[in-house]
Amino acid sequence: MKIATYNVNGVNGRLPILLRWLEMAKPDIVCLQELKAPQEKFPIGAINNAGYKAVWHGQKKWNGVAILSRNAEIEEIGRALPGEEEDVQSRYLEAMVGGILICCLYLPNGNPAPGPKFDYKLRWFDRLTKRASTLLEFNIPVILMGDFNVMPTELDVYKPEKWVNDALFRPEVRTAFHTLVAQGWTDAIRTLYKDERIYTFFDYFRNAYERNAGLRIDHFLLSPQLEKRLVSGGVDREVRGWEKTSDHAPVWIEISEK
Repeated sequence: MKIATYNVNGVNGRLPILLRWLEMAKPDIVCLQELKAPQEKFPIGAINNAGYKAVWHGQKKWNGVAILSRNAEIEEIGRALPGEEEDVQSRYLEAMVGGILICCLYLPNGNPAPGPKFDYKLRWFDRLTKRASTLLEFNIPVILMGDFNVMPTELDVYKPEKWVNDALFRPEVRTAFHTLVAQGWTDAIRTLYKDERIYTFFDYFRNAYERNAGLRIDHFLLSPQLEKRLVSGGVDREVRGWEKTSDHAPVWIEISEK
């Protein structure tokens, strides 16, 4: 089973890119982030025509997440993290797909830091960690996946010394990520590429893509039931080089059958 995550940075504006990639890569399950579209404007017709079912949580202009499935049915479980009822940002979606609980997330950026946006990021991370602990108690296959907006280690960022005060790399955020993983999750891409620099995001400025000056901020965290089923994974880096593309590249893993 091929499972992918892709921050599309605007699902309607970059729909041709998304459809081209879906046809090329043929993932079985896809999590999308940054839809930047209200619920009624999600391009479900085009997605269906490409061979995918979908559930999505949209929001006008900002945020938004979706889960796509090529074959298996999608059973939506929930579309908000517990713990902050007044939070109306569309950043989280859970669904059962093919026997796996897929948790699609778009963690807040948090800049500028320090400040209210950074505080919100840390609170959101704490809520995610609490939810993740609950999910592990269910003793079922679970994947937390999406744009975490954190580079866990210096290996995950080009020239880390330039990012020390950024909300994606501050010690509090990296500590939050490692605390989450320490519950018993497997960082799939880092497990497959133990000592390699592998990036999932390249800024539009300063020829970042051409210079391979990237960040690894899109992650898969696997529950213990899936750790031994991880076969392979990678980044479809060339998609970042397409015209009018997202600043993220699609990231994927392959999970074996039981």
